[in-house]
Amino acid sequence: MSFARLALLSLALAMPGTAWAKCEVAQLADLKVTMVGEKPMVDAQVNGQPVRFVADSGAFFSSISPGNARQLGLSLSLLPPGYQIRGVGGSAQAELARVRTLTLAGIPLHDVPFIVGGSEVGPGTGLLGQNVLGIGDVEYDLGHGAIRLLRPKGCAHVDFAYWAGGRPVSELAILPRDVHQPHTIATVLLNGAKIRAVFDTGAGSTILSLAAAARAGITPTSPGVVAAGYSHGIGRHVVQTWLAPFDALTIGGEQIHRTKLRIGDIGLDADMLIGADFFLSHRIYVANADHRMFFTYDGGPVFNVTPARAVDQNGAVLALPATTLDPKDDAGLAQRAMVFAARHQYSQADADLTEAIRLAPQQGHYYYQRATVRLMERQTGAAHDDLDKALALTPDDAEAHVLRARMRLAAHDRPAATEDIEAADRAAPAASDLRLALGALYGDIDRFDSAVAQFDGWLHVHPDDSRKPVALNDRAWVRALAGRDLAAALSDADSAIRQRRDNPRFFDTRGLIRLRMGDYAKAVEDYAASLALAPRDAWSLYGRGLAERHLGQTNAADTDRAAALKIAPHLNERFRLLGIN
Repeated sequence: MSFARLALLSLALAMPGTAWAKCEVAQLADLKVTMVGEKPMVDAQVNGQPVRFVADSGAFFSSISPGNARQLGLSLSLLPPGYQIRGVGGSAQAELARVRTLTLAGIPLHDVPFIVGGSEVGPGTGLLGQNVLGIGDVEYDLGHGAIRLLRPKGCAHVDFAYWAGGRPVSELAILPRDVHQPHTIATVLLNGAKIRAVFDTGAGSTILSLAAAARAGITPTSPGVVAAGYSHGIGRHVVQTWLAPFDALTIGGEQIHRTKLRIGDIGLDADMLIGADFFLSHRIYVANADHRMFFTYDGGPVFNVTPARAVDQNGAVLALPATTLDPKDDAGLAQRAMVFAARHQYSQADADLTEAIRLAPQQGHYYYQRATVRLMERQTGAAHDDLDKALALTPDDAEAHVLRARMRLAAHDRPAATEDIEAADRAAPAASDLRLALGALYGDIDRFDSAVAQFDGWLHVHPDDSRKPVALNDRAWVRALAGRDLAAALSDADSAIRQRRDNPRFFDTRGLIRLRMGDYAKAVEDYAASLALAPRDAWSLYGRGLAERHLGQTNAADTDRAAALKIAPHLNERFRLLGIN
């Protein structure tokens, strides 16, 4: 693999001084970045097929998920025995694929190795890791929609923040990189404690290990700490997280006061992953050869959804106006719109996409992007109209069909939703990650055999995915609804619960299976476990009531039935139609 084409940057003209007089920086590639949620996506081609990768500075090597490798027709070879990939959520088995031609920024690269394994970690084909992003120096300019791969010459002791002008520049020493340690790692201070941090564009939000949080004086039971759901990475497990308040975080010469950070048992060598939420509010140059990092604060949110102030080491506020692209064409406007959306600035994103559509009204994807933004703005009707327009222009867009199907089901329009589900099924590749969503959607319209087929296909090509327990549970659920293959359903439910005992849906599913099988005492136990985690789950209340009635516990049965129907007044009719009584 090599970049054959170089473009010299005229950085010396931007920064006077003797150090710059001999400094040349060759641009190896200018990767255009589109934010999809909090993931920086880069368009590419694999053997001529269009793909999209997450630019992941936290990945030691580029990777493709097993499902996408199959979809691309890549041949796999074995890695040494015991070789595994590690990330948030643990480890996973891996194989190796070699791509004949990977095209990035119009540059063909030949015989490029990719690791194949683990979970799907984003909306694209896989990850671009440090074997690509770290071939020289790298500039992360996500706020302007770019990652630039660079190679300096004669640039020792230079301030590489050539764009700064009069802006304050922070500098941070980073650990030397080698084949065993390819990441961008530095020491930061959190509440005065030294923290080993990996700068990781692939992490949507910054996250801190529980051990590091404890060194900074915070645990999950500390005042002000709240549960924040689960995170997952390339590993096969999910990680429970909390949102915790911290007094001060110092990164180089920049300080962020009274911020909130996610904490969890990330299971890595690093104490902290500094994620895309930091990169979106900063422009960063990583000088790998010099073991230094330079960055400027570009304004706007740092870690919180609402803007947070950043100050320098002297306490001076760095509340600079956010710098943005100044696009003139539809593609640039759409690119900037998704940066705004990643920053939760939805009205600005909507305005940019509206202008992009005016300039290029035949681009169906712009309507789809605006639909996702308008859903975040709670403009459901306008979002549905945009999906209609998107699909009129691009009728084979499986993701748009899935989104519209969900909206139609929410509006109780089952016939129209069915049309979208079937269209997405036809359009999606056999190994597509969308098969998991399609399985759930077929279950929602009581097409149980079709749902099972979707889950079967997804599980076959995602053996180590962190969502495997969810897929097993959902396959068990549709079988329980259908009242068929109950032994297989029970096996799936048992497996899901062994892997995740904290999900009330899993116990609810097994309760329904046991109710169908006539094992009423164990059904009551499972429903009790579900209700201990989710006390207002109407399905668990109603199901437990039925099991209790079979056991002769009439008073308890009446109480549970009344509570269930107070939450979901028509649930008894749903159970009757399913033949459960």
